[in-house]
Amino acid sequence: MNTSLKKPVIALAALTVSALALAGCSGDNGSGSGGGDGDGDQVTLVVWESLEGRSDFIKQAGEAYTEQNPNVTIEYKNVELGDAPAQIALDGPAGVGPDVFAAPSNATGELVAGGHILAVAGADELRDELLEGAVQNVTYDDEMWGVPVTIDTYSLFYNKAYVTDPPKTWDDVVAFSKQFAAENPGKYGFAMNPGVVYYAGSFLFDAPDNLPFGENVDDPSQPNTDTAATAEGAAELVKLREVLDVAADDLDDATVDTLFESGQSAMTLTGSWNIPVFDDAGLDYAVTTMPAASGSDQPSGSFSNSRTMYVSAYSEHTEAAQDFAAFLASPEMLQLAYDLTGSVPSADIPVDNEATLGLIEQGDYAFPSPSIPEAAQFWLAMDSAVKNIWNGADIDTELATATSVIEGQ
Repeated sequence: MNTSLKKPVIALAALTVSALALAGCSGDNGSGSGGGDGDGDQVTLVVWESLEGRSDFIKQAGEAYTEQNPNVTIEYKNVELGDAPAQIALDGPAGVGPDVFAAPSNATGELVAGGHILAVAGADELRDELLEGAVQNVTYDDEMWGVPVTIDTYSLFYNKAYVTDPPKTWDDVVAFSKQFAAENPGKYGFAMNPGVVYYAGSFLFDAPDNLPFGENVDDPSQPNTDTAATAEGAAELVKLREVLDVAADDLDDATVDTLFESGQSAMTLTGSWNIPVFDDAGLDYAVTTMPAASGSDQPSGSFSNSRTMYVSAYSEHTEAAQDFAAFLASPEMLQLAYDLTGSVPSADIPVDNEATLGLIEQGDYAFPSPSIPEAAQFWLAMDSAVKNIWNGADIDTELATATSVIEGQ
């Protein structure tokens, strides 16, 4: 199953977003304890989103929405993308959660199974307007459960001050990094977070024959986490310790991002979420496709998912929340998000940012992140496995243990 980002080249006709007669009792901040929607009353929608450009986007989008819907106010609250699935499970039932929240699309199955989100209203219209891959990312049991506002993957970012001809293979990455370290003591030619399967998956998995949960990434009987191909890929990952001899716990995302941003590493793996960070730092960088595995002339694959706006099942303002979520996927708002963050839009709008275009090119080799409920165990078990493997544990043992956890044995 090849889920391409599909290079945006033309602008869509404006997505019609209805100016609903939205309302609700105004007794709270919209976090779940207020009244239902009704004509004339003021509604405050609480929206969870990350920092790093996304906060600016939500605030500006909220102002634009309120201009069209004067009785609706958007209140931004910072909850980071990866933290939202766990936090909604706690805050939603307690009545202090959001009305709309951003989370990665690979959490869709888990959120549905927990009863934390509502299916999308007006899904047929949205399906017509959005990229197929983005819609697939939020579809579970043939129903659309969130509004994707990006379709993202990660790829090879490189500092132009150090790299003029980016490596085409992982062997080239190792060779470059050895020479670079010799010429630049204390610096790394390449750095990545090897302790999460999101990045390590580029070594372990390959479409269409060796993907988590089968060709369509939806078969819990086929985790494919202890196949011969997965084990071979893990061995390839470990070869990078020749040039990145650091324990996995000391290579978390924040550390790796800082190494690249500060010029301490020449190359890294990351995605569009770091475009505004690197731009603000004044870094002269570019993005290219992933290096190829040994014996291949095709860039390595990468996990693809979507930043998704979900409507909380605990919201007391579901009509307004559904409409605002759809509003965020309108061409105007996708353009605003792209302008502010460089994110890959979930619909066809013009893109000219070189870094974003590099990620879109990598999208041709990306494969979907699993989002079925069993995926929650996949991410946890495989994160543990790849971290231990990077730190020297036996590959076969770690993969077998992770597979047992995923299969519930």
